[in-house]
Amino acid sequence: MAQPATPAQPVAPAQPVAPAHLGRPGSDQQHEHNENLRFDLPGDNRAVAATSLSTGSMVRRLPHLVRRALGLAWKADRRSTAAVLVCQAISGILGAVVLAATAASLAGVMREGPVTEHLRQTAPALTVLTLSAGARALLGVVVAALSGRIAPRIARGAELALVEAGTQAELAAYNTPDFNDAWEAADRGAQTAPDLLADALDVIAAAVSFLAAAGIVATLDPLLFPALLLGSAPAGIAAVRTARIHYLAALATTDERRALRIYRWWAVDKLHADQVRASTVAPLLLSKYRAADQKIADATDTATRTAARVSALAALATGAGTALVWGTLLTIVATGRITVAAGLAATFALRTAASGLQGVVGTGARLYRVGLYLDDWANFLDQAGGARIRRGTRTPAAPTTIEVRDLTYTYPGTEAKTALHGVDLTLRQGEVIAIVGHNGSGKSTLTRLLTGLLLPEPGHGEVRWDGVPIEDLDADALWRRVAYTPQEFARWPLPAAENIHLAAPGTEPAGLQARVEEAAGAAAFDQVVAGLRSGWRTLLAQEWLGGHQLSGGEWQRAAVARSVYRSTQAPGLLVLDEPTSDLDPAAEHRILHAVRAMAKGRITVLVTHNLANTRLADRILVMSSGRVVQEGSYDALAADDDGLFRELLDFQLDRSVPTQRAAEDH
Repeated sequence: MAQPATPAQPVAPAQPVAPAHLGRPGSDQQHEHNENLRFDLPGDNRAVAATSLSTGSMVRRLPHLVRRALGLAWKADRRSTAAVLVCQAISGILGAVVLAATAASLAGVMREGPVTEHLRQTAPALTVLTLSAGARALLGVVVAALSGRIAPRIARGAELALVEAGTQAELAAYNTPDFNDAWEAADRGAQTAPDLLADALDVIAAAVSFLAAAGIVATLDPLLFPALLLGSAPAGIAAVRTARIHYLAALATTDERRALRIYRWWAVDKLHADQVRASTVAPLLLSKYRAADQKIADATDTATRTAARVSALAALATGAGTALVWGTLLTIVATGRITVAAGLAATFALRTAASGLQGVVGTGARLYRVGLYLDDWANFLDQAGGARIRRGTRTPAAPTTIEVRDLTYTYPGTEAKTALHGVDLTLRQGEVIAIVGHNGSGKSTLTRLLTGLLLPEPGHGEVRWDGVPIEDLDADALWRRVAYTPQEFARWPLPAAENIHLAAPGTEPAGLQARVEEAAGAAAFDQVVAGLRSGWRTLLAQEWLGGHQLSGGEWQRAAVARSVYRSTQAPGLLVLDEPTSDLDPAAEHRILHAVRAMAKGRITVLVTHNLANTRLADRILVMSSGRVVQEGSYDALAADDDGLFRELLDFQLDRSVPTQRAAEDH
């Protein structure tokens, strides 16, 4: 999923569905066969919904969308939402009063007799007209102000609900393209949530205005109402058609729009800025950005031309419809069905009704389109991307044994990779177990299964904590017994102390600072903090104003200190995956001795490529191609000349120069 943005860091995009390669310079034929960034959301019905978008389907769905918008607003701010609805209702009543007062004023002025007498008789109607129009204007200001108060709350509520749903998904979901695409679509829906309220209120206002004016029109003469509907139909139908054209164009360029965000992120993100320059990769990324942008521009231009043709035809039809409306009105006046004064009043009412009807259809089409995006958001909340954490309720103690039986694990995706094959092992409390092997041998996958971050696939083995299947344990209770430092550890934008304890306000244990400092001492992080300008209160985030950035090795000390702290708070399983890869020898020595010293009362797993570090382990597991191929002590494995451990050890100890350089080459 996308990482939260900071002022200096653009949002990292979700992973593409299929393997994506940026491509390499070469022949045109090579470029034709390169894989490109592609996205596909199984079950995505937006294209189907868009192609079926019609005036009828839109009208049928509008009540549901309006209820959804008001439901979001009600949840965000009940009092303001209630006030908006009251104001809208009063405004609609006043609209009808304005039209009725207009009709009464015109009828009074156009009667035979002295003008002064007419004005005196119509004064009450004119007063009502003036006050009602002024009150409507004031209510419009109030509605706008209240909407401005509600909309940001809806946006924040939608985003918060999305984040909460994302954190409730199984980690395995992040390895599936379906989840990442569902998140991407849901995130777009969360961004459009405030628009739903604005469009819903516009639809309500337009509908109220139309109903008020239509009631006046029908009162003046029933023939005017069907003429009004026929006259306004072309513009309304055109609004729906053009909305469908533009929406389908947006769907057709979904890949390109997401690719733009990805190329932009890779080009300007701080993490890759040095490589963008040193590798002179900017021209390649920019060329791909321009190519995707051109496809979007072409699709947009085509949609604009098509929509313009539809609008032109609608304009011609609207002209004919307008002639029908006014022809009907003139005929009614000429035949004496209504007076000239009533005809003038009908003119105002017809204009208001036509504007209201077109507003309902035009804004309704926009509301329909926004509603499609919000469906993705709602579906993600309902299912957490189809991967909501649903496990048992048992609370584990610090495990005395963790058993792995016949465990096979395959990562999901378009190219499934089996990371583990029939692994069997038992880990015991008080042990330090080192895991070594080639890259991709399954070491990190195994640790994620031991910690419950990943669950065994049904029928493909099991992991048990003290005899209980890991899926039967309460997930949060389990993870409170886990201290885990992965290879790609988090660099939280928090003060130094919070980076270690990660305790939410109000949950800090007694003696917090002393415990933090003790853990920092074990990981040699105390030396780093001693050099910070504000000590433990220093913000560790260079991208923020006043923040401090640590080096890679300093951050690694912080990550290990974090795990040491967690493990002392609630001993259980301590997993350190390459915890010293960026450290100097002094810091590495300090950490390894601390790990050995705190082994009692917990199971400790150390994943490392530095085979010298495995000397501190009670037992070493050697993995290859997803299998445990050797197991034993350092001395025993080093003495096995035919074993993988000895092979890796020989490579690590061999620092000879393949061919001796001649003196003149020095």
